[in-house]
This record gives sequence, C-alpha cells and structure tokens, in this order.
Amino acid sequence: MNPIIFTTVCLALAAATCIDLRSQRIPNALTIPTALAALAFHALNQGPAGFWFSAGGLGLGFGLMLAPFLFGVMGGGDLKLMAAVGAWLGPQAVFTAFLATSIAGGLYALAVLAQRRDVLRSVFLRFTSALYATAGTGEFHYRPAPGAETLPRLCYGLAISLGTLAVMIHRVLEHGWLGQAW
Repeated sequence: MNPIIFTTVCLALAAATCIDLRSQRIPNALTIPTALAALAFHALNQGPAGFWFSAGGLGLGFGLMLAPFLFGVMGGGDLKLMAAVGAWLGPQAVFTAFLATSIAGGLYALAVLAQRRDVLRSVFLRFTSALYATAGTGEFHYRPAPGAETLPRLCYGLAISLGTLAVMIHRVLEHGWLGQAW
C-alpha cells in the first residue's frame, strides 16, 4: 500500500471521527476535498486508468451507503465519507472496508444499546415478537418503537474509520508498504 494513501486516509478518518463524535456531523469541507484529492492523486500517478480506478471506488462507496441514507438510517456525511474512502482505496478495497464497517457499526450499536438496557430490552422484545409473527403468518410484522422512545444516535464516522483502518492495516501486513498498489 502506498504510504501517502495510508497516511491521507488515516488523517481524514481521524478528523471525521473527532468531528462526528463532537457534533454528530461530518462536514462537506472534509469529505469533498478528500475525494477530489484522491481523484487527482490517482490521475496524476496512473493517468486515466488511475482516475477511473478512483472514480469507481468513489461511486461504489457512495452506492453502498445510499440505501441506508435514503432510509434515514445514516447521514449524508457518512455517505460522502465512504465515497471519499472509496476514491482513495478503489472499488475492491472500499467494498471490503464497507463489510468491515458494517461489522464495526453493528458492534458499536450493540455497545451503545447496552449502555441503555431499557432501550435494548425493548428493541429485542419487538424484534422477537416480529420474528414469531413472521414465522407464523409468512408476512413480515414489525411494531415500531412508540413515539416517546427514541433510540440513541450513532456517530457512524467512528465505524467507518474502524472498518477502513482494519482493512488498510490488514493490507499492509499482507502485502507490505510497497506491495500490490491500490
């Protein structure tokens, strides 16, 4: 892995995580320049093939996070952060980073819910009830949370950072710094 890519992505993820944890937002002023820098970096180093590699990663990173964004589960900053990561790492690596991010996000959500045992219990009771109803009728039945009960908000930039960092470190350990280029 190219040390410039590794360092740049780590710095962008660190900034995104700190800002997200503090303000529950990931600003365009971070994500858009990060993505544009990736497109330029790859284009300058590898020509048109590098640009398309970066654009493919950007598009896939965006596409993978689009459904959760459209359903209101994730914010636009999270969507753009994964797109920026994809622009640096390319399509194959951003897909792997997305999978690792999903695992990190699930563990993070469980940890946050564990802090609020009343909410965790309520979520699991509704989920169990939905499973039984679905198994009995063959139709999906889920009872949403009452209006008074709100689930804690997650700062998903943290999960994106952890998942992406895990993939990049694995890549460095597997191929070394100058191994297979992204």
